[in-house]
Amino acid sequence: MKPILSVENLTKKYKNFIAVDDLSFNVNKGEILGLLGPNGSGKSTTINCILSLLNFESGKITIFNKEMQPNAYDIKKDIGVVFQEVAVFEELTVFDNIDYFCGLYIKDKTLRKKYIEDAIKLVGLEEFKKFYPKQLSGGLLRRLNIACGIAHKPKLIFLDEPTVAVDPQSRNNILDGIKKLRDNGATIIYTTHYMEEVEILCDRVIIIDKGKIIASGTNDELKELSKIEEKVTVEIDNLDDKVLDEIKQFKNVDEATYNSGILFITYKKGKNNLSSLIDYLKKADIHYDKIYSERPTLNDVFLYLTGKELRD
Repeated sequence: MKPILSVENLTKKYKNFIAVDDLSFNVNKGEILGLLGPNGSGKSTTINCILSLLNFESGKITIFNKEMQPNAYDIKKDIGVVFQEVAVFEELTVFDNIDYFCGLYIKDKTLRKKYIEDAIKLVGLEEFKKFYPKQLSGGLLRRLNIACGIAHKPKLIFLDEPTVAVDPQSRNNILDGIKKLRDNGATIIYTTHYMEEVEILCDRVIIIDKGKIIASGTNDELKELSKIEEKVTVEIDNLDDKVLDEIKQFKNVDEATYNSGILFITYKKGKNNLSSLIDYLKKADIHYDKIYSERPTLNDVFLYLTGKELRD
């Protein structure tokens, strides 16, 4: 089966700066692909090139088995885009906003009305059809933004940070809606800085940095790359530097830090790490309140691969 989207050797430059560097990847039908990377990694540039919103130096982009071009309207009508910035008309109601954007693709009024109702139901805006954007909360506004981008039932959807600055209830509603889109046959490219969302939603993940792919695979496959087998957190009121230095010398310890009453240890591999630590604390007569162990998260992998330094 041919992929719905194929990016081959994509290169985009801004004068002497290479924003996207010979990038290649495929997106398969019916999957949610997480496209991740730190600020300035090339994610947005890549998406804008795919959508033919930017010219690029070299490469080829194929969507629905056709080469993508700026005037490829037969391709674009089956693409939905929801950018991070909310883009709706303040003078139109919820229903009329969705009607406007859906009407760019669906001319039949009867069919369009059905599509609008489907979109409203998907994002949970049934009670807000006659509301204006200024009357909506941030979460509702995000949901309206999504409805406007997907009402025409596109086959390929780009979602850029759709849950930024929303409350947990709205976030859950949005994530449930994205799953329904996939279940209804859509293929989705998802960008976010919330790694827990990626673990919940994405079938496969690509991490890019400095315009190149540095890792790709399923969540479990990526976690193998972090070289972290276990994370242990201990609540201790007082821990002197000598004890911390001794813990750092333990077998399999990758890193150990102590800050604000929390001892945090990462282990590279091995078994019985937790029991060995408990034995040590008892022998050293070090009292602790809570201690627990967990597997590395995708966030750990992301920081391991891209570094912990701040990005602009």
